[in-house]
Amino acid sequence: MTTKVIIRRLASGVPGLDDLLGGGLPEFSFNLIAGTPGSGKTTLAHQIMFSLANPDRRALFFTVLGEPPLKMLRYQQQFPFFDIDKINDSIKFVNLAADLLEGNFDRVMERIAEEVQNFSPSLVFVDSFRSVVQSAKAMDSGMAGLSHFVQQLGMQMTSWQATTFLIGEYLAPEAESSPIFTVADGIVWMSQLVHRDAMIRKIQVVKMRGQAQSPGVHTFRIGNEGVEIFPRAVIRYAASEEISIPGDKRLSLGVPGLDAMMGGGLPVGYSLLVVGPSGSGKTVLATQFLAEGVRNGEPGVVAAFEKSPNQLLSHKLNALVGSGDVGMINTRTLDLSLDEILHDIVAMINRMKAKRVVIDSLSGFELALASVFREDFREALYRMVAVLTGMGVTVLMTAELEDHYTMLRFSSYGNAFLADAIVMQRYVEIEGQFERVLSVVKVRSSGHSKDIRFYDITEDSIQIGAKAGAYEGILSGLPTLLPD
Repeated sequence: MTTKVIIRRLASGVPGLDDLLGGGLPEFSFNLIAGTPGSGKTTLAHQIMFSLANPDRRALFFTVLGEPPLKMLRYQQQFPFFDIDKINDSIKFVNLAADLLEGNFDRVMERIAEEVQNFSPSLVFVDSFRSVVQSAKAMDSGMAGLSHFVQQLGMQMTSWQATTFLIGEYLAPEAESSPIFTVADGIVWMSQLVHRDAMIRKIQVVKMRGQAQSPGVHTFRIGNEGVEIFPRAVIRYAASEEISIPGDKRLSLGVPGLDAMMGGGLPVGYSLLVVGPSGSGKTVLATQFLAEGVRNGEPGVVAAFEKSPNQLLSHKLNALVGSGDVGMINTRTLDLSLDEILHDIVAMINRMKAKRVVIDSLSGFELALASVFREDFREALYRMVAVLTGMGVTVLMTAELEDHYTMLRFSSYGNAFLADAIVMQRYVEIEGQFERVLSVVKVRSSGHSKDIRFYDITEDSIQIGAKAGAYEGILSGLPTLLPD
């Protein structure tokens, strides 16, 4: 062979799937969609089929299930991707249950060949192929006959110049010895996991010949629109697309006194952690950060994990969101995965060309994650911060800490090392009243003020005041600083 063969990739029509496959479905490939019962295999196959099928690219869908195709379609037509006008024109359903019950693999193969010859499809689906395997085990020819059948089917499908999909129920990829795992050009594995009170769906591209698929296990949901996949959050871009972040450029937080304490503002592309007890003004500071961005032509995004939109969108922030300069992501739905959350944030950043992002708060972020993901919260937070700052976005995160007055910590999760800068808000007692004090704990690779200063919260703003050290007994009454 002297000429390089170019394999065309077909867009699957399933959000997120093409990213996992490495750019799409290789045309004329022989694929297996496998997994546990109820994991969404048939829904995924139908979504691919209805997206790709047209008068010039027709599809044949063979069913070897006991239930008739009409019963299956009764449920599948609830999804918007279902197009009834394509049935019997671009898409044809064929039930092989009766042929399979006769126990003759040759007859099943002949029936498939006849239908393919008569309909000339570019896409062929067989659901559920597991039924063929189970029938083989009960036949005299057994698995030897199945092996021959699979090899013959694979060669036939290749000669038909069709992109094919075999759908079947399996427990685990490593637990199966079916010859189909060897013959298949691509294997997509789907599963669902119940952990405590949460049910999580996972998908993995186990094999995809000729192209670099996305490694690892990814989450997906079956919603009103069908299957939506959320590729695992990783920093991945070509050298020509690398983000250049000027080390001397700083952003104002919208609080002049705090900008001065930080050495001139927050460096672009940094992550800032604002920590403090309840009512200390973390969200107010986050709002000023976004408002200052809008004043400078820098759109922003806010992800609210613990407050409802009505609680969060008050006064200044309500106007910013209403004007379209700040995008709001309401993430109060529980049992999310990091990949889902980050997918929505990144999509809105790209759509709005946002430069500033607020995560309010990390406490709510942890609660929003499904219980199975909370065990890996540190890793999830690390990946989220790395992806966002890798895009050149400046991130402000808030975290609520209990004020014990006996020790000083920067994060209840031990994650202070993830932040490039930390601002600490505290309460102190003076003559029977609570006063608020603020300090800049760190700004990576930059000088900053070591002062502890009073501050006041007015309507939608923070005002920095005098040094706390100017008041006798205040500094000595502050708790001891402990390493995070």
